[in-house]
Amino acid sequence: MNAKNPTPVVSPPPLAVESHLTQQALHWPGEGAHVLAHFDDRSIVVYQAYRPSIGRYALAHGRFGGPDYSFDRMSWIKPNFLWMMYRCGWGMKEGQEIVLGLRLRREFFDDVLRQAVASSFTASGMSNQEAWAEAVQRSDVRLQWDPDHAPSGAKLQRRAVQLGLRGKALRALSEEGLLEVIDMSPFVASQRPWATDESPELVTPVERVYRPQGDVRLNAA
Repeated sequence: MNAKNPTPVVSPPPLAVESHLTQQALHWPGEGAHVLAHFDDRSIVVYQAYRPSIGRYALAHGRFGGPDYSFDRMSWIKPNFLWMMYRCGWGMKEGQEIVLGLRLRREFFDDVLRQAVASSFTASGMSNQEAWAEAVQRSDVRLQWDPDHAPSGAKLQRRAVQLGLRGKALRALSEEGLLEVIDMSPFVASQRPWATDESPELVTPVERVYRPQGDVRLNAA
């Protein structure tokens, strides 16, 4: 190794990864509404991005809290890595510099899906707006389908889900639902130079279509 130009040390990725192009070609639906996620028999990983003070507190304590974090607001989690990259600009947007992976218990995540109410009446599948409004008041979880995005940020035909949690659901996310807080920021930075739609160098966390257990119905209207 040249002492003047040392070879950079590349840390192993925090999650299992695979070529973006391979996943897109072989494993990801091209259209329709799907929960794409990194998961195993016990857990599922979702993503959030925060300002440094909030992100560093969560990494240091293994949960959310501290003077800059509020449990009195709605907080959105995203199972799809590339949707999170679109939202946070690959960790370059102000206030979203720290990208976190939250490893959740699958039972908890499935219960969140079970509680979820669509964020708009037209997407709810309910017969009337009054019933939807009452359901919104009762539930601490919102569900929203948005266009999924390519590494460049371009919209795709496929739709990705995000879930808004408040109240008891948000508290539970930081307590009994949470298994691990993962610092994704170094990995995000390492992949940022390859964030183009046809880059053979770009790798992303291994994601497959997630199917919840039990009586969970995801309305994709």
